[in-house]
Amino acid sequence: MPKKVAKKPAAKKPAAKKPAAKKPAAKKVAAKKVVKKVAKKTVKKKRAPNPAFMKPMQISDALAAIVGSKPIPRTEVTKKLWAYIKKNKLQDSVNKRMINADAALKAVLKKDKVSMFEMTKLVGKHLS
Repeated sequence: MPKKVAKKPAAKKPAAKKPAAKKPAAKKVAAKKVVKKVAKKTVKKKRAPNPAFMKPMQISDALAAIVGSKPIPRTEVTKKLWAYIKKNKLQDSVNKRMINADAALKAVLKKDKVSMFEMTKLVGKHLS
């Protein structure tokens, strides 16, 4: 009978080291460098209006009843027209883009109801 040979115990592997528990990092306010972005100061020129819009226009008799008879620029005609519409409450209460024409405005627009975009197109025909 063969002799029983005692088995050697297996060599133990060294235990893996556990990472140390992380300590809360101390605030390093003083150590951080504050980086300031240097903004370039650009001087923007104020946008000049197109001279074509500033040219005084001759106004037709029908439109003169609303905005006056003096030649004024197209932009001023639009401002005075909107002032007239607001003053006489001609803007539609449901759809604010629609204008309900009264007698004076109907002479200019030739319609009872127009959109504000169509209105500028129709008013352009009364300027020369």
